[in-house]
Amino acid sequence: MKIVIIGGTGLIGSKTVTRLAAKGHEVVAASPNTGVNTLTGEGLAEALKGAQVVIDLANSPSFEDKAVLDFFETSGRNLIAAEKAAGVGHHIALSVVGTERLQDSGYFRAKLAQEKLIKASGIPFTIVHSTQFMEFLGSIAQSGAVDGSVHLSPAFVQPIASDDVADAMAEVALAAPVNGTVEIAGPERSRLSDLVARYLKAKGDSRTVVADREARYFGARLDDGSLVSDANPRLGRIGFEEWFASNPRK
Repeated sequence: MKIVIIGGTGLIGSKTVTRLAAKGHEVVAASPNTGVNTLTGEGLAEALKGAQVVIDLANSPSFEDKAVLDFFETSGRNLIAAEKAAGVGHHIALSVVGTERLQDSGYFRAKLAQEKLIKASGIPFTIVHSTQFMEFLGSIAQSGAVDGSVHLSPAFVQPIASDDVADAMAEVALAAPVNGTVEIAGPERSRLSDLVARYLKAKGDSRTVVADREARYFGARLDDGSLVSDANPRLGRIGFEEWFASNPRK
């Protein structure tokens, strides 16, 4: 089976490529640096020729409200048009648990717009909602940096390791479309402020983490249900301690 992975050279993409290629599938890692650009349409028709499945893992280079919306809408329309022309039978997209609950954030408004395009496309689809990646804990900490401390919401999170995300994406690629959403999460639930404090301590970072219910998460105010799934998510196997001990990107 030919599977095209948009964003196939990124963190999740490269790991998903490896998993699917190991099972004997023809996998195309499509990204601007391999000559495939969903924003301009460059290289799309050629890359999708003969493809049965497309996995969209592309992300906007800018999180500014207008730029991120333009990216996901333009990229989504170009990709859907190319898939229809190529006769693709399964469109898979990676999105975020809680997207519909986080509409104060321009990024999550853009992700919801992307999901609506997919649902209206007429192409059989599966949307995978993931919790936050453990690999992004450093970025989350930086987003809350204030005068030498880190202010973060104490809302619950259930972060997932990228290896577990790639396992899930590969399984979805080889399964029938669900024409709906499936959710994936890490094995451990904790409070965001507590988890980042644990992460910084493990790194030897002495900054204090302040649990602040008014702290915004990329523009959105959180409550305890914002970032976690109670929809029987598929759970990853890698907890924080194992991930931290083995991940070179920590």
